[in-house]
Amino acid sequence: MLKTVILDLARLRLNPVAVTQVREKGQLSRPHLRNPSWFLRKERKMRDNLVTSENKSFVQEIIHDKFGPPALIKGVASYDQTKREQLVKTDELPTDQVWTTKERRTGLIARKIGQYPLWLKNGEKIRTTLLQIVDNHVIKYTPPEQYKPTQLPNVARLNSYGCLLVGAESCDPSTLTKEYCGLFKDSGLLPKRHLVRFLVTPNAAIPVGTPLNVGHYRVGDYIDVRGKTVDHGFQGVVKRHGFKGMPASHGVTKTHRRPGNIGGGGEKGRVWPGTKMPGHMGNRWRIAKGLRIWRINTKYNVMWVNGSAIPGSTNGLVYIYDTILPVRKHKTAPPFPTMFEQATEGPDDIWFENVHNFKNESITFQPEE
Repeated sequence: MLKTVILDLARLRLNPVAVTQVREKGQLSRPHLRNPSWFLRKERKMRDNLVTSENKSFVQEIIHDKFGPPALIKGVASYDQTKREQLVKTDELPTDQVWTTKERRTGLIARKIGQYPLWLKNGEKIRTTLLQIVDNHVIKYTPPEQYKPTQLPNVARLNSYGCLLVGAESCDPSTLTKEYCGLFKDSGLLPKRHLVRFLVTPNAAIPVGTPLNVGHYRVGDYIDVRGKTVDHGFQGVVKRHGFKGMPASHGVTKTHRRPGNIGGGGEKGRVWPGTKMPGHMGNRWRIAKGLRIWRINTKYNVMWVNGSAIPGSTNGLVYIYDTILPVRKHKTAPPFPTMFEQATEGPDDIWFENVHNFKNESITFQPEE
């Protein structure tokens, strides 16, 4: 038996199976009922209540002097230029990397902040969703030879990808455990509230401590947005699947919102898999693919993304990737591996060429002769 298992493992290593991307739903779709044993405990159960208010304010001043403001405030990044140069050395930035269609860049962590309409120049109205890049920084990079996923994702050529750990939203380290704060020891950053791993090619690796902003994408690009849908709890078939229900007339008794016959008789004396029935609605990872970026605001790190069906609730977190749709992939080289310099000059708003900008004059009058 042991010999058979060893031969099977060797065969899998020699002949890796090409399967779908990790962004697809599958074992990652259902939420975990409990965290795995190797998960680090994040928040502390006991707080230091004996610390006076004066000492708390003193600690916050020390933290701000060393790390800067904790989040994006009025277009001010969490690190000024001098502290950013101390964290990320300019001679270590990969400036000689060449982008090809086979390269995979890192993604970003964004917050869904609302919806807004835009109009094209031909008069067509489009609905967009606003996504704000919230204080993203690179925490750690693991090369392909050292990256060992805890769960085998459905990715072809897994051994050729590295893992880039990205964090968002700096928080108070006094509320976190010592083990969780140890993840940020070598990065020189404040502990982040949210951490996400992105698979990248080795030449798309980014130095630790590099800030990631909305300049990572361009207007007109297509992206994939992954988020967790709104949790509605246990719901019936009318709300969950849109059933019509039974008529509310005479003779109909207590079956107004029930599913009715599910066709379980005859040779198939069972419930077929996939039958639409009552159950838990929402709280599942879903992804919207091929969404175009119509507008970008570099001051507040906000992008206007096509569509209003992006999964997740308002103020919920979503993950942004370069699209995997073959027709909508990048045709020209994007900022590779990312945009290292934040835009300090030029307009705050960047519009796509087909979008009408209401700040510009659309009607002109000829002077009378």
